[in-house]
Amino acid sequence: MIHLPVAVPELADALRFAYTFTRSLALVPGIELTGVTVSAEDAQHIRHWVFCDRLMPDRLRCARRSGHQGRCDPTGPG
Repeated sequence: MIHLPVAVPELADALRFAYTFTRSLALVPGIELTGVTVSAEDAQHIRHWVFCDRLMPDRLRCARRSGHQGRCDPTGPG
């Protein structure tokens, strides 16, 4: 688990940063993209999912953005 404090004033911008940062690490073995969440420093118990995280066949999780339209995809960007 990596806890990376970053000051971003807007939730949409924080989600975009987390998505871009995480996708840049996608080629590193062992990185699970779908477990990434964003939370405010003073409300860390409220987490906003960056990726869909829906369980797919073969125990893979959907790698598209949270709230995506259409079918889930265990490998594709959202």
